[in-house]
Amino acid sequence: MAATAGYAERLGLPWWAWPAGLAVAGLLAAELWMGASGVRAWLPFVLLLPAAAATLWWLGRIRVTVQGGELRVDDARLPVRFVADAVPLDAAGRREVLGVGSDPLAFVVQRPWVGGAVQVVLDDPDDPTPFWVVSTRHPVELATALLAARDAA
Repeated sequence: MAATAGYAERLGLPWWAWPAGLAVAGLLAAELWMGASGVRAWLPFVLLLPAAAATLWWLGRIRVTVQGGELRVDDARLPVRFVADAVPLDAAGRREVLGVGSDPLAFVVQRPWVGGAVQVVLDDPDDPTPFWVVSTRHPVELATALLAARDAA
């Protein structure tokens, strides 16, 4: 948490995803190499290992902040004046909200390696989106920051 923001979090990958992802890329590169000489000896490693690292970085790039009267999730922005309620969800609650009965118009930023989430119920007559579901490692803190920012606005 930062002093200027009500809440700030990066939804990065867990530490074990990096060695696992790079190991899979290395194994795939070794399969493509298969003892060949010349360009086929080094090209799979030069291409696949950086591509795997870039993909792992990209998967963990999402930032969630409550700052300046807005909820920001990556490049999406929601003014807090449209927040009717913020409900912290554990893994079971997230499964229920995103399950079979989920609303197809909901805005969802879900990361499977993050257990918790917050359901942000909206009160905007001009927006057909009924709610947002945002993954977070600290659902209670995010919900509290959202409601505090809404009440302050």
